[in-house]
Amino acid sequence: MHPVEIFELVVGMFVAILALHFLARRLMLPPAAALLVGGGALAFLPGLPSVALDPELVLVLFLPPLLMDGAWFTALGPFRRNLAGILSLAVGAVLFTALVVACVAKLLLPALPWAACVALGAILSPPDAVSARAVLQRVRLPRRLSTLLEGESLLNDAAGLVLFRFAVAAALTGSFSLVEATGSFLVLVAGGLAVGGAIGGLWVLLLRSLGDDYLMIASSALVCWLAYIAGELLHVSGVIATVTAGLTCGWYQHVVFTASVRIRAVAFWKVMTFLLEAAVFMLIGFSLRGVLDRVGGAMTVAETMAGPVILIVAAVLVSRFVWLFGGDALVTVLKRSGWRRLRPLGPRAALVMSWAGMRGVVTLAVALSLPDAMPGRDLMLVTAFAVIFVTVLLQGTTLGAVIRLAAPGEETGTAAPLNLHAAETAMFRAQSATVEKLAYDPAGELVHPQLLERYRNRASASSAFEDDTQERSRRIAEHFDVVLAAVAAGRAELVRLHRQGQIDDDTLHDLEHDLDLEELAAISATG
Repeated sequence: MHPVEIFELVVGMFVAILALHFLARRLMLPPAAALLVGGGALAFLPGLPSVALDPELVLVLFLPPLLMDGAWFTALGPFRRNLAGILSLAVGAVLFTALVVACVAKLLLPALPWAACVALGAILSPPDAVSARAVLQRVRLPRRLSTLLEGESLLNDAAGLVLFRFAVAAALTGSFSLVEATGSFLVLVAGGLAVGGAIGGLWVLLLRSLGDDYLMIASSALVCWLAYIAGELLHVSGVIATVTAGLTCGWYQHVVFTASVRIRAVAFWKVMTFLLEAAVFMLIGFSLRGVLDRVGGAMTVAETMAGPVILIVAAVLVSRFVWLFGGDALVTVLKRSGWRRLRPLGPRAALVMSWAGMRGVVTLAVALSLPDAMPGRDLMLVTAFAVIFVTVLLQGTTLGAVIRLAAPGEETGTAAPLNLHAAETAMFRAQSATVEKLAYDPAGELVHPQLLERYRNRASASSAFEDDTQERSRRIAEHFDVVLAAVAAGRAELVRLHRQGQIDDDTLHDLEHDLDLEELAAISATG
């Protein structure tokens, strides 16, 4: 294809993304499902070229920013408290699923070498960070379950990729060493932690000296790719390096970002990740045509592969249930035996967690990277697509209903000591105390009476309704409804003055920016 045609195809893809997102919102469907189906349907339109994805480019282009986005906004406190459960899913569940899939594949296809069966299990075993993000942001989960799923999606790719590399090498060479594989995994993880921590630390030091909003935002956007590429060049886990850098940057961004940088950076980052995330699912759908052409068409798949593929997909789904319910039963027994620090999920939460194992871009990219000499390559490609489509379309579209039916309750005793209203009251008191000191000049004369009155009133009003959050919320909503009405009136007046030629563009933009910040603050306060 000519470069201009490629660009036109990309622009058309993003137009289709907007249309499919709008349609999904109107039909109350997860956008990931609509994009996947839409991309698959568009791939077969007459005149459109077949899309062949480069697996290495897919991983390096899409995975780092989407991992960084998840890590950046991860709450470190809950992440540390649930680290054992996260590792159980990110490592234990991945290995268990790979083993189950390998055994099922070997039973169904005895001629397929064991190493190839394990490679298939490694391809299908890790739930995907992109798919998890796309689905979880549309549902409401208790904090612990959300932390477990987000943490799993950030870390499990490392286990799956290491297992895949060793399985492929074993299938092609006929040799495998468990000790070597375990040692390699530990080196990859430790090296990824070191590289990510170093790059995150350098980012913190660099931001303190840049002093320009746009340089700060641009450097922040590049951190994810720098961490991933540095990790891969140093032959450690680029996934772990990216996640570690994201956790570091997310922890320190509160003290190194200015308010203007934070507002602009979050807006820029959310648009970028929205487009990248949507493009992933469109490209997965687009590449379906190329895979079907490679294996002989849909009829060949239906006649020769349908049975094994369906059973392997079922094994992927069932193995997650077995791991979660079996592990939770073991934790319950151990807790009753005296291990008080262990916290079982309970059957309701285990059901939700079991149904939240969506696959996506990593499964596709790893499957596409299979060498041509790999035994069973065509079956692996078709199975990878089937698992992606089934988990995103079936689990992704029904996860909300499963959560509502299971109704997993929030754990007691895990919430922070102060809720939102108590923290806000403490913040207002600190602000009022500071204004009390600065409202007077050295001679003791009051020079900022309006500021002092405003902050005193805010602190006293917050304290007065500290125990009646419902009344407080009603009063706040009424107050900021008036503020929003005033902002709207001010903006209308500025537009009128500008249209009549009484103010220039610079004046309009400056005052409009002030109104925008005031509107955002009011909306945030009422939310």
